[in-house]
Amino acid sequence: MTHQRWHLLVSGKVQGVYYRASTEHKARELGLTGYVRNLPDGRVEIIAEGTTEALQALKDWCHQGPERADVTEIDARNHTATGEFTDFGARH
Repeated sequence: MTHQRWHLLVSGKVQGVYYRASTEHKARELGLTGYVRNLPDGRVEIIAEGTTEALQALKDWCHQGPERADVTEIDARNHTATGEFTDFGARH
C-alpha cells in the first residue's frame, strides 16, 4: 500500500467554526496521520499522510467541512510521504 503526503490549504470561513477539531476527527476516522492548524492569514493548513483513497476522502470532506464552515477554495499539493507522524492531531 503506497502512502502519499498531501498539503492542503483551505480558504473561506474556516476558523472559529470547529474546522480543526472536525478535520482531526475525520482524518483519524480515515486512518490518516499528520496535523491540522490555523494560519495567521485565516486559512487552515492540513498535512496528511496515508493512502490515496483516504486522502481523497479527506479532501472531499474538506470542501464542506463542519456545518458552520464556508469553504471557498482548497489548494492541494502532493508530496512524498515521510512517515514522521504516528497519529493525527490539531496544532495551535
